[in-house]
Amino acid sequence: MTAPEQHPAPRPSLQSDCGSCFALCCVALPFAASSDFAVNKDAGRPCGKLQADFSCGIHSRLRERGFSGCTVFDCFGAGQQVSQVTFGGRDWRQAPGTAPLMFEVFPVMRQLHELLWYLEEALALPAARPLHAELSAALERTAALTRGTAEEVAGLDVAPHRREVGDLLLRASELARAGLGGRHRNRRGADLAGARLKGADLGGANLRGALLIGADLRGADLRSADLTGADLRGADLSGADLTGALFLTRSQLESARGDGTTRVPEALGRPAHW
Repeated sequence: MTAPEQHPAPRPSLQSDCGSCFALCCVALPFAASSDFAVNKDAGRPCGKLQADFSCGIHSRLRERGFSGCTVFDCFGAGQQVSQVTFGGRDWRQAPGTAPLMFEVFPVMRQLHELLWYLEEALALPAARPLHAELSAALERTAALTRGTAEEVAGLDVAPHRREVGDLLLRASELARAGLGGRHRNRRGADLAGARLKGADLGGANLRGALLIGADLRGADLRSADLTGADLRGADLSGADLTGALFLTRSQLESARGDGTTRVPEALGRPAHW
């Protein structure tokens, strides 16, 4: 196997800054009572744990109180973009008239920021250099959408843009995995929930959108595997090697289980709960 690709350190604007956000993920988004959330909450209704200063009243105890879903959510910096840029620092409590539109804008902005994060990841792949012009153009088009007015962002049909960017990212992934000696396999969208994959050779595999919920991946080789959108909730990554894994996010790692021997991309870091 060739040397794994390296994750770049993400730009601050694509990292969640809760102190600069008006707790939009705690209000705008719905959640249902499940293993991830202890209660039901409708979109646009503040979580019952939300404090007056927009902080979480149980932030240090979210997992033990049944809100593990909160610990793995990542807005990729969309929260502060909507709060401080799109709405110019006017919060929905002091200016309640902004609330409906602000809550409508946030999930759209979150999708755009996620695409920006993936595009920057792709641009850092040396093997994807032949696509750098297209990737850079897609990055600028996406960034331009984030600078629109609240009404423009809210009215945006993101799906076609996501498909266009997704196709480009797949081409970048194929270039990055092309020199792996034919060992990679296409498991895109595969249902591998609870699969016994201990010690499996998945280096360079296409695992885009794969369901790996609760999978046993102890000691598995996931070097340079494409993990775009793979569901790793509850997956056991103890001793696994994710060095250079493509399009792996912090939220995916946070949703999984691992230990001190799990190798992860340096730029992402090891989750505190492992």
